[in-house]
Amino acid sequence: MSRQRAEKILVTGGTGFIGSHTVVELINDGYEVVIIDDLSNSKIEVLDRIEKITGVRPTFYQLNLCDIDILKSCFKKEENISAIIHFAASKAVGESVENPLLYYRNNLLSLMNLLEMMKAFETSSMVFSSSCTVYGQPDQLPVDESTPFQEAESPYGNTKQICEEILRDTAKAHEQLCAIALRYFNPVGAHESALIGELPNGTPNNLVPFITQTAAGIRPKLSIFGSDYNTPDGTAIRDYIHAVDLAKAHVIALRRMIEQKNKSNFEFFNIGTGNGFSVLETVKKFEEVNGVKVNYELVDRREGDIEQIFADTTLANEELGWKAEKGLAEMMATAWKWQTEGAV
Repeated sequence: MSRQRAEKILVTGGTGFIGSHTVVELINDGYEVVIIDDLSNSKIEVLDRIEKITGVRPTFYQLNLCDIDILKSCFKKEENISAIIHFAASKAVGESVENPLLYYRNNLLSLMNLLEMMKAFETSSMVFSSSCTVYGQPDQLPVDESTPFQEAESPYGNTKQICEEILRDTAKAHEQLCAIALRYFNPVGAHESALIGELPNGTPNNLVPFITQTAAGIRPKLSIFGSDYNTPDGTAIRDYIHAVDLAKAHVIALRRMIEQKNKSNFEFFNIGTGNGFSVLETVKKFEEVNGVKVNYELVDRREGDIEQIFADTTLANEELGWKAEKGLAEMMATAWKWQTEGAV
């Protein structure tokens, strides 16, 4: 473990899937961590798990970022927050199609309130949890950072596009602020300890928790949405990245701004492996690695889903000095270990 750093880092959504993995990496790298989470899609027990892994229990506040008065009182209490890693957001594509106002209100207002606090309390840096959904269904694959945005396929994707525009404009207007948006592809897997992983409240919206819960008998059947896409096996293709690799990218991006190595006030990077796997390939890899069968059925496409996307990660590899290390087999193995041994 590294020596204690001076920087205090606020992590919003820090008890969630990617948030908790990033908190572990931050603590292991010597940062002091403060978590804000409203626990709408995570559990308080995650704090115990983080402490068990790292030996450190981060400061925790349960609050809604859309309430600026409560947020301001938190900033007053926690002096000298050096930087923010902002995960907290509503993130289910299907739900966003059904309830767009919830997504616009929660995802946009929470970011704007944090930026107001950054100005008021002289917090200079933010790593923003963006998404490959900003690209929509791209005309060419793989997508790099110069790929133009297409019209978003869902309100969720649109909120990520708008949030990046808010960050760009705010950083341009206030030169003391800087931000890096990490456009991640599809995070899966779990920490090797099986103490933290992806455990959505209610019905999962992401593929891998649905695979693991079906394999474990919690759910009777996995529905694969769409079997008539223009892909080799007809199912959608995604670029899956291990949660630990993704967490490490946040720490590297954070350090880039703290050490003032960023080349502009607003930067953005694709965070993926650069490999595309179909839904069926992913299910088959899970079965192969873990020796478990998954009961699945092919059903109609789901509104808001795109056909295929995978990353060109050259910029992140070269500029950040970051590269994904874990392959699909390890992603599927750790996801199953988490489901069978660790899930809260």
